[in-house]
Amino acid sequence: MREILFLEPVFKEMIWGGRRLKDVYGYDIPGDDTGECWAISAHPSGDCTVREGRFQGMSLSGLWNSRRELFGGLSGEVFPLLIKIIDARDDLSIQVHPDDTYAGLHENGALGKTECWYILDAPLGGEIVIGHHAKDHEQVEEMIRGKKWDSFIRKVPVKKGDFFQINPGCVHAIKGGTLILETQQNSDITYRVYDYDRLSGGSPRQLHVEQSIDVIKAPFVPAANDFCTDEGDGWNITRLVSCPYYSVYKLHLEQSYEFEQVHPFINVSVIDGEGTVDAHPVRKGCHFILPADYGICRFEGSMTLICSIPGLETAEDTAWL
Repeated sequence: MREILFLEPVFKEMIWGGRRLKDVYGYDIPGDDTGECWAISAHPSGDCTVREGRFQGMSLSGLWNSRRELFGGLSGEVFPLLIKIIDARDDLSIQVHPDDTYAGLHENGALGKTECWYILDAPLGGEIVIGHHAKDHEQVEEMIRGKKWDSFIRKVPVKKGDFFQINPGCVHAIKGGTLILETQQNSDITYRVYDYDRLSGGSPRQLHVEQSIDVIKAPFVPAANDFCTDEGDGWNITRLVSCPYYSVYKLHLEQSYEFEQVHPFINVSVIDGEGTVDAHPVRKGCHFILPADYGICRFEGSMTLICSIPGLETAEDTAWL
């Protein structure tokens, strides 16, 4: 059996960040404007290290480069996924992400960014931005250049436990008071469409109007939810999404859940409760990777986890449900 890779998160201070990453998860954050916990990341802007065991102190990118067998021998220059917890004390900028083709051409070969959000907490009556109201691309440009934000931006109600898939070209923004877990491609390419005219260090933050107009898709079509659930004695598991870049699952157990790890790897984030994974204590805020050829894995306790695997699942993989 291979070792579980427990990771040390990387934190990012943001103009819109807060302190709930400390208050809710007990993290040692750098300041009271901490907006992001990069929980499972091998990105150059935030590379997690292994907390314990034979690979203690090694970076995730280093393991990807030197021990590819831990990840099922997957191809690719970079570890494919990035898992974050985001604490939005204030509204984030209205933004959009490019796809792989556009990012590759215009961002020095970077990956595009497909992502999804699991809502960990939201205020009563809370909203987020998903999509826009323009009827076509010509109207997208007219509304953005004319700063018709109230007409352009599409807001939807949000509550704890909601889930959203956000494909490239989808206008989106987290609004103040929302706490989310984000699963995404390993990319940090974001185009800001609008930032509420806020100042950072006395100056407006950079916008990316031309790039945003290039990549926004119109008319907006919401990503369809295709949830699939299985349950047993004291546990239930729901597949939240399966797309070409990842499949994401929510697992809740009250006693135990045992399965065979047959994937190249599984990212796991404990979002509530506490328990053990093969006798290793885990609690809310723990993040780890079950490597390839791990074998039988047993979760015990009362907890909820968000798990992700790389790529589109196959018919064989649905046995994990």
